[in-house]
Amino acid sequence: MTGFSTRAVQVGQSTDPTTGAVVPPIVLASTFVLDDVDTPHAGYDYSRSGNPTRDAYQWALADLESGGEAVAFPAGLSAEDTVIRVLTRAGDTVLYGKDAYGGTGRLFTWVLPAEGRSAHRVDTTDPEAVRTALAETRAQLVWLETPSNPLLEISDIAAISQIAHEAGAWVVADNTFATPVFTRPIELGADVVVHSTTKFVGGHSDLVGGAAVFAPGLTLKRPGLSGSDDVGEETRWWQNAIGAVPGPFDCWLAHRGLRTLPLRVARAAQSAQIVAEALTSIPEIVHVWYPGLESHPNHEVAVRQMSGFGAVISIELATPALARRVAESTRLFRLAVSLGAAESLIEYPYGMTHQALASTSDAAPDKLVRLAVGLEDPEDLIADLRRAIGIAHRN
Repeated sequence: MTGFSTRAVQVGQSTDPTTGAVVPPIVLASTFVLDDVDTPHAGYDYSRSGNPTRDAYQWALADLESGGEAVAFPAGLSAEDTVIRVLTRAGDTVLYGKDAYGGTGRLFTWVLPAEGRSAHRVDTTDPEAVRTALAETRAQLVWLETPSNPLLEISDIAAISQIAHEAGAWVVADNTFATPVFTRPIELGADVVVHSTTKFVGGHSDLVGGAAVFAPGLTLKRPGLSGSDDVGEETRWWQNAIGAVPGPFDCWLAHRGLRTLPLRVARAAQSAQIVAEALTSIPEIVHVWYPGLESHPNHEVAVRQMSGFGAVISIELATPALARRVAESTRLFRLAVSLGAAESLIEYPYGMTHQALASTSDAAPDKLVRLAVGLEDPEDLIADLRRAIGIAHRN
């Protein structure tokens, strides 16, 4: 089984040996009977430490990301936080992009310093800027979002991975927007991939989850608290110690999402390209950010690095008030945070997903609206946006 779509459908979806069910049953048990005091039956004793439904999902996600193993979490931010705990210590420094998800920015701006770590923003679309920042800060970790949220900046994963590794630093890539359908960062040199699986992996706005996927054979520079230098094993130790585990039903839903991921992501991206091109001709829109447009500043890197450009578009309006009114005036695009689902969503990042940073110099642009294109007909979405922009402009 080498084809991506074949693996998406098949890996971790073995036929149930008892009933012949083609979909493995959800194992909801919190605890498992032991063969004796020292021997868990089939390797399971308590679902915080391990669960068959979670394992099957993790195997599938690791396979699709070309990783050695994956660890599922109850949210994307818990995945991010645990990975940082594993790869860095108090006194260490993290570099991350100028454009980043608001929750990630909050984690780096407030949580990391409270734990004795520091974080510095750098233009990750410029590999030489990353090289300079590594030399100046001696950072232990470079954090990439590509495409970034909400400006959809594209960072050259291969170039930055080489630079970071030469400096002895880790590279973590948030692959939420691209998904392994369009980009596989580990194949480009990244050490770890993180996801908010709430988004495209789940794909139906009915779960919250996260995941970390590790490059095969990834080892720490020194043994961790688990006593092992294996990054995956150390991550599982931390996960068990702090209880950052997803429930079996959420894992089952996310695993189900992987089976249709290639089809959903490809269709949404195809529509997003059509919508983005149409929006460039609307006078009220000052600028359209989408990696598939030749006008995008990182378009060449996107062409080289991605097999598709994703389903998220950002647009700039003339004023903050107009941007808010557009976000509040659509009918098909629903005003809600998140993305990656069957239904199209619209949001105002400055006051929604990035609100935690609104009072800082790292705030999202206040004239920006973010569009998450779903599975509706693109012509209907374009008409909805034209109508909303017309209403907002008149008001």
